[in-house]
Amino acid sequence: MANIKYEIVEKIAVLSERGVWTKELNKISWNDREAKFDLRDWNHEEGRMGKGVTLTDEEARELLEALKEVL
Repeated sequence: MANIKYEIVEKIAVLSERGVWTKELNKISWNDREAKFDLRDWNHEEGRMGKGVTLTDEEARELLEALKEVL
């Protein structure tokens, strides 16, 4: 399996916690690319991450507008 390089550029919010796992919204640069919004579970104690979703700025704006309509 190839190594995945990432850098958490900006920590935005911890949405929930369960034991050592947290669901976080961050801005992350993957493999030295431009940072994107990233929503996923993290276990920082063990350096592990769960599956997540990344969003460009435009996708994040579209998601925000969609959430405003239903919340």
